[in-house]
Amino acid sequence: MEGRWRVAGHTVRLHSRPCGRPITSLRPVGYVRMVNATSPEAAPGRIVLLTTSHRVAPGLLSWPAWQALRAADAVLCADGAHPQLPYLREAGISVAEASPTARDLVDSCAGGRTVVVVATGEGEPALTDGLARLAGSGRFRMPELELLPASYDLPGARLLDLVQVMDRIRTECPWSSRQTHLGLAKYGIEEAYELVEAIEAGDREELREELGDVLLQVVFHSRIAEEDPQAPFSVDDVAGGIVAKLIHRHPHVFGDETAETPEDVKEHWLRTKAEEKRRTSVTEGVPLGQPGLALAAKLASRTRTAGLEVALPEGEGVGYELLALAVRAEADGVDPEAALRAAARVYRDAIRAAES
Repeated sequence: MEGRWRVAGHTVRLHSRPCGRPITSLRPVGYVRMVNATSPEAAPGRIVLLTTSHRVAPGLLSWPAWQALRAADAVLCADGAHPQLPYLREAGISVAEASPTARDLVDSCAGGRTVVVVATGEGEPALTDGLARLAGSGRFRMPELELLPASYDLPGARLLDLVQVMDRIRTECPWSSRQTHLGLAKYGIEEAYELVEAIEAGDREELREELGDVLLQVVFHSRIAEEDPQAPFSVDDVAGGIVAKLIHRHPHVFGDETAETPEDVKEHWLRTKAEEKRRTSVTEGVPLGQPGLALAAKLASRTRTAGLEVALPEGEGVGYELLALAVRAEADGVDPEAALRAAARVYRDAIRAAES
């Protein structure tokens, strides 16, 4: 996808990133090229603003970036501690620590020279704004200006930001630094319920936000766990554990087994889970602290999956009646907890209607 528009007498050409999303800022998510409108070929020199992602290991640059660096007449960087500089110099690229003004940079391109500017984390807004003002004045023959991403964020890269932010909050925030697993437990339950509510309401924006809140609980607990003196673990240990579990429980994806139907997948999952847990009862692993209807349905599901014939306990009272309803619902493929919540929402609406 490519777009064009006129800015201060110049044509700005916008190229999309590989995934097809256009550039919205000077972050390394695309490629912008500004060309002198009167005679591109005669433009005096070329300025390349090289952007990198701090979420990708330093030194891992795209091939076009390495080509631009090696072909440049000068490579500049305002930050002498930029993480890319040791790797560029190791590769034989001479980098000068300098913060030229827009006018200085234009003058340094005279005679067709190419200057590469290794951008800092902010993307050099002062420099790019200055170049835009020079171009808009109409008094300068502007060199060709390119925004060249040297590295792109990989999927999931923003999770690294979350880990870093959580680490700082745990260290510096008076409230967060005092929290424990037990103290945060209630928030995990609340966030899980709010996520379910967003799903059932079909609110996409709310769903995105609630997923973030649930993710925060995972990262927060993982950060607290790092400080345990007896059995510490980190968020990498948490992620590594679930990755290993998913691979092991999907032999039809990562192994030699086959699965043609969802039932085949469930059979693989239950078999590998049984091998891992080596439980002596189908009731093991069923949390008794969950809501009553969900608990009854889970026990019924475990019993049915195991092929056990277990008569419902007889007794008087609402509890036994609800147990029978929950078991019947599970047998019919209905989530009794979700069904009751749906009915309760209708009841809530009726209450509001009566109030009005």
